[in-house]
Amino acid sequence: MYIEVLTQITSKAVDQYYTYKVPDKYKDKITIGIRVKIPFGKMILEGFVMNILSDTNYDKSKIKEIISITDDTPVLNKEMLSLGKYMSNTLLCSLVSAYQVMLPKALKAEINTNIKIKYNKYLRRIKSIEEIDEYIKKCKYEGQINLLCKLKEKDVLITKMTSTINTIIKHGFGEIYLEEEKRYTYKGISNYKKVILNEEQERASKEVINSFNKSNTFLLYGVTGSGKTEVYMKIIEESLNQGKEAIMLVPEISLTPQVVGKFISRFGNIISVLHSKLSDIERYDEYRKITNGESKIVIGTRSAIFVPFTNIGVIIIDEEHTSSYKQENHPKYNAKDIAILRSKYHKCPVVMGSATPSLESFARAGNKVYKLLMLSKRPTSSSMPIVNIVDMKEEVKKGNFIMSDILKSKIKEKLEQKEQIIILLNRRGYSSIISCKDCGYTEKCPKCDITYTYHKSSNNLKCHYCGTSKPLNTKCSNCGSTNIKDYGLGTEKLEEELNKLFTARVVRMDVDTTSKKGQHQQIIDSFQKHQYDILIGTQMIAKGLDFPLVTLVGVVSVDSSLMAPDFRASENTYQLLSQVAGRAGRSQNKGEVIIQTYNPEHYSITYAKNHDYLGFYKEEMKMRKLLKYPPYYYIVLINIMSKEYENGFKEANKIGNYLRTKLNNNTIILGPSMANIFKINNIYHYQIIIKYQKDELLINTLNFIINMYKTNNKINVEVDFNPIKI
Repeated sequence: MYIEVLTQITSKAVDQYYTYKVPDKYKDKITIGIRVKIPFGKMILEGFVMNILSDTNYDKSKIKEIISITDDTPVLNKEMLSLGKYMSNTLLCSLVSAYQVMLPKALKAEINTNIKIKYNKYLRRIKSIEEIDEYIKKCKYEGQINLLCKLKEKDVLITKMTSTINTIIKHGFGEIYLEEEKRYTYKGISNYKKVILNEEQERASKEVINSFNKSNTFLLYGVTGSGKTEVYMKIIEESLNQGKEAIMLVPEISLTPQVVGKFISRFGNIISVLHSKLSDIERYDEYRKITNGESKIVIGTRSAIFVPFTNIGVIIIDEEHTSSYKQENHPKYNAKDIAILRSKYHKCPVVMGSATPSLESFARAGNKVYKLLMLSKRPTSSSMPIVNIVDMKEEVKKGNFIMSDILKSKIKEKLEQKEQIIILLNRRGYSSIISCKDCGYTEKCPKCDITYTYHKSSNNLKCHYCGTSKPLNTKCSNCGSTNIKDYGLGTEKLEEELNKLFTARVVRMDVDTTSKKGQHQQIIDSFQKHQYDILIGTQMIAKGLDFPLVTLVGVVSVDSSLMAPDFRASENTYQLLSQVAGRAGRSQNKGEVIIQTYNPEHYSITYAKNHDYLGFYKEEMKMRKLLKYPPYYYIVLINIMSKEYENGFKEANKIGNYLRTKLNNNTIILGPSMANIFKINNIYHYQIIIKYQKDELLINTLNFIINMYKTNNKINVEVDFNPIKI
């Protein structure tokens, strides 16, 4: 018997099957989708079994034997094997990288991974309480009596075997059994109570439920606070009633605790949670709950779309507009695309929900590709918050560089009323630039050629691209002057300013304060219990969170988002403002929002003020059509990377010229040009942008380019279809 194996090496240079012989002792255990350990050159690797052959045309004397089998059952099922091949063909990534992204670390093809199941040892009673009581009357040993008394009440956890335990077992009062230890448990709070759906919610949920066993995609467009989560739970409840499973994706790990709390309150312990903050061991345990059939609902971030459910009833993608559903490293998949593929396989609906749908999704709903469902109002007596726009050009004249008079006044008012406040500033750190006032020198990262961000709490300068950091020097590196000044504003400086101005309990939530495990949940739970009055954060606080006491949301500066060099800048700004505004006034008290900006007339800000998504959509679509951007055109981004400036430039031009000779005349090719961040970690980045509506030559042309450079160790070429950032 022979097998074809896909090795763990993700390089396109070895992206093919390799033939191995199976020793007789393993022949009955070999199945497609399991992992095997193999010799590969001078290395020992793991790989996936892709085909089983009775014979082969290769020279049998040169075919090596596999070393061992890693699994008893396949880690890749039939659907996953098919899905990986589709991803490899359409995303132009290596096949093994498509499979690896589907699996927890413990199940990847990866040599020397040592993640084991942990078992607890218990002593279980096997005789009646009456028999034990009779023995206790005659027993003279205190240790045995104590243990038997415990055993009458419940099973006893054994940390180590003792003579007392052995005696109890010898007399037939107990027996040892093993139980797997679950290393992830939800520890959050939830005040969730099931509600009766209003007419709009009921109509939306019925539309989806009526499409069970069909591959339909729905766009649930509902204003912030309109009760989309209640609709999701109603749909999932019906899926469970029909004996099916459900996947629910959320965009941010920060949303997971609140969502999980609600779902556990309603559905009990049939939920698995998958996100990047789980340890490898916890992720493996959750994955095994899924494969063992213990879990019927999975809640997670992007990669949870790959869970190996075999009978999916519905897939839900909350906050579908969020960029985090697109993976930025290989394989560069979008979880929304994978969801639709899986829905075709399982014949189940996909529900994408958002208060601010992506333009692409809303356009597809307009073209009847998706079915549009609408929730136009909040189900409670609460109304949409009042939004005020503050022109910071006028405030700066009064000396207000960070917070306007009205924002300070409103914060004071809400604190006096014992209400809570959320302040958004989408830039972490203390300040964005450290510069010498005498010579103008600005501290930059030598590896990335961009300015450092100053973090006052650690007194460090940090590069947010390569991770390099160094202590702040009190003297200018260029002229030696001590006249050093920090410019720009980050969440850390904002926190300091609020603590100066107000007697309030302030908590900050950004990448720096949530790097350790459990910190997201700890901050959210503490704020929900009103242990803090003001929550400061980056965009992670803008979506999905529900705090009844929050009546004021302040946006300190929206201009960094608006002025980003990205064709989606206006859309991202509108979504950010609308989402964070939706955190205010979600219960009985009226909500207020204050947006500070130097561009008060920009349409993304004025439409956000009026909660007018349709108005913004129409305005932005005019710009997209004029400039030939999605959803009118598809985009492909080709990234050419090199450690050598000249070589990268030369090869990028070569690729650009080749594309112009091969692609259709109506396909637009821009570049090559320097990427927005040209140098990252001592690697130069050039890019070519392709805009197209239909080009049957595109995939083959791009494949040819990738294959041309797959063995080139000086140039790396990556292709990204429908990129989030360009």
